[in-house]
Amino acid sequence: MDHINAAADCRSCGTTESQLLAAGNGADSAIGRRTFLVQSGILAAIAALNACGSLGGSDVTAPNLPSNATINVNNYSSLSSVGGVAMVTLGTAPVAIVRTGTSSFIALSRVCPHQGGIVQLSGNDFVCPVHGATYNLSGQWIGGQRASSLHQYATSYDATTGTLTIS
Repeated sequence: MDHINAAADCRSCGTTESQLLAAGNGADSAIGRRTFLVQSGILAAIAALNACGSLGGSDVTAPNLPSNATINVNNYSSLSSVGGVAMVTLGTAPVAIVRTGTSSFIALSRVCPHQGGIVQLSGNDFVCPVHGATYNLSGQWIGGQRASSLHQYATSYDATTGTLTIS
């Protein structure tokens, strides 16, 4: 339908031809079907990534720890020597504590960054049971399904009390 016929059809509602032209007459002002589909797809992808935490949402591979989360290192015989590992749960967060020196430790989230499986200790490595990603005791990816490294939390050790604070 051209704009003249559209204007004639709209006379009964009081719309003038200049108002109709100012509002646009279809192809000039409407979004094309292909553009609509592409833009909708992009928006859907952004929404999906946000839901997964990939674009600045909360990081599901690094669960929040309770405030001032602490463990007494002396309660874990596996942490009595360098290279020892303790698997703990702080609040609801599964964490691996690794003794890296006489007074130094690292704390790693056990949530695999690929699909969210909980990594398990296997020899001197962590392995994801979901897809086989393997990480060393520092949390670095070393094999299996390609994934980023495990999230590392900050630690502070008080040797006098044997208390490790994780945040």
